[in-house]
Amino acid sequence: MDLTVLYRGPLASCDYDCPYCPFAKRRDSTAQLRADRAALERFARWAADSDDQLSLLFTPWGEGLVRSWYRRTLAELSHLPHIRRVAIQTNLSCRTDWLADADPETLALWCTYHPGQTPYDRFLAKCSDLADRGIRFSVGVVGLPEHLEAARRLRAALPEHVYLWINAAEGHTYGDAEADDWTALDPLFPYSRHPHASAGLPCRTGESVISVDGDGTVRRCHFVRAELGNLYDDSYRAALRPRSCPLAVCDCHIGYVHLETLPLYDVFAGGVLERIPAHPGGPQPVQAVTITPRSSRLVT
Repeated sequence: MDLTVLYRGPLASCDYDCPYCPFAKRRDSTAQLRADRAALERFARWAADSDDQLSLLFTPWGEGLVRSWYRRTLAELSHLPHIRRVAIQTNLSCRTDWLADADPETLALWCTYHPGQTPYDRFLAKCSDLADRGIRFSVGVVGLPEHLEAARRLRAALPEHVYLWINAAEGHTYGDAEADDWTALDPLFPYSRHPHASAGLPCRTGESVISVDGDGTVRRCHFVRAELGNLYDDSYRAALRPRSCPLAVCDCHIGYVHLETLPLYDVFAGGVLERIPAHPGGPQPVQAVTITPRSSRLVT
């Protein structure tokens, strides 16, 4: 089967301390780092031996690419014929020379620029290096008012083919004028501006998309805690079937991109995991979005 897997191991340490980050960070001990490395290597062995066609997205709580085992795993998996895509969310603080060992046809990066955490010129230089290496990547910014000028500067400097996405900030309400400013940079911002009503709507998670943690526990996605089984004993397979969303709303891109009621598999065709739109001239503007007030967000 064609299976998309979102992997999130126990790693929770990050070299940044963004005040708007929704993830609770810790300083991982040596033992915790060893456990994360062992969990990742176990998952990589499973992926390498799988009979399925796999698309893999690593979504660590912390920053993975500053750890050698993430860089090595992505590079090695990128060369396997049954791996359609291997991608990771990253702040791009790591060195980039390891990418010489990866297959640029398969590996991709979902990068986030955090103003105040890294010098602008340093981040832009790394983006330029990715482009020179032929690596597929997108770049994003959290849509806070204090980030607007930095985002405009970044959009003007990035190659035209590199998609700059904007994430709505947690707890921030966007008036129309402010939303228009962000939409001028990212025509797809309206999808992020409001949470999506999702209760009872069909979603690919739990059928062709799954979430896996470091112990191999399989869930339909990161936001629904019900377990489907375990990756390593194949017990999850019996639970794979078409499903509707049990939550009131979905307000994270890695969740709502899989809703069948949204056109995002067409918008991002060929680049769903790394958040790269298919349209060669840039993403098409959003015509209509079903919205739910952000205040009604359901936390599970």
